Amino acid sequence: MLEKSNEQYISWILDLKQRIQQSQIKAAIQVNSALIEMYWDLGKEIAERDFENNYGSGFFSQLSKDLRAEFPEIKGFSESNLKYCKRFYVFYNQDNGNRHQLGDDFSTNLFLIPWRHHVEILTKCKNVEEAHFYIKKTIENGWSRAVLLNMISSKLIDTQGKAITNFSKTLPDYESDLIRETLKDPYVFDFITITESYKERELENALVENISKFLIELGSGFAFVGKQVEISVGNQSFFIDLLFYHIKLKRYVVIELKTGHFEPEFAGKLNFYVTAVDKQMRDENDNATVGMIICKDKNEIIAEYSLTDLHKPLGISSYELKKILPENLRSHLPSIEEVENELKKIQQ
Repeated sequence: MLEKSNEQYISWILDLKQRIQQSQIKAAIQVNSALIEMYWDLGKEIAERDFENNYGSGFFSQLSKDLRAEFPEIKGFSESNLKYCKRFYVFYNQDNGNRHQLGDDFSTNLFLIPWRHHVEILTKCKNVEEAHFYIKKTIENGWSRAVLLNMISSKLIDTQGKAITNFSKTLPDYESDLIRETLKDPYVFDFITITESYKERELENALVENISKFLIELGSGFAFVGKQVEISVGNQSFFIDLLFYHIKLKRYVVIELKTGHFEPEFAGKLNFYVTAVDKQMRDENDNATVGMIICKDKNEIIAEYSLTDLHKPLGISSYELKKILPENLRSHLPSIEEVENELKKIQQ
């Protein structure tokens, strides 16, 4: 335990008290930013002083008691949260060189997301670059903590911008980079469960039935227009699997679903659909329509060749479905018939 008579410690507590009070005044104007700045400063103080080394494991417990006594109305001074404050400062202060490489917005962004978001990022990200990626995405998209957790667990940082596209040849550089960053590879549809012999229409229906979760997986800005959207060309009707409108990018996005391997002819059909949407649905305020094939898997060389000479902006990604049980466990489960037979025995 800490000796309460220690002059350095008591002086520090009094100094903290004054600065926390000042932070409370700021908090009336900017609640979250002031709170995060207070946690940053507190973590810095804890990290840079020797109290923890001098007093051992009892330090955080004593500090928690003292701060709670001084500020009973503040809930952020639990022992565990004080440890997170130190971790918060140490994590982002570990490599100033890397911090400078992340850009001028790094320090600003650091104080713009809620504290519980920070705790999740701290405990789940391997390095500052990865953490900064999820901080920026949280700010851009207004993610809740649940959505943030889903994006981290689905490894958004490893999938975003990985789709195979011809955007560099079909769009201006700025648009190409911007749209590429909105696409992923693979998409993770772990919110739906369908039989292993599912058809494309079943997958489509399952995605539409879970449209809110599907929109989250697609990313911010997508608005659902419809499924099996009819397009009439040359007195024939054609049906687009899924049609979206991206509000931020101001363009239609055609999505075709394929339950098997990517085939070159898929790209030609998608190119046709994108042309039809451009001619029949796009107006002068809309940017060029984008097409996307989402298939079970693909050969990257075949996919790249298939897009090379097409003049509409197209992309190709894969998807993953939720695996309900590992293969090695499935054989140990009873079949439906076995379960029914056992129930009959019980009823007799």
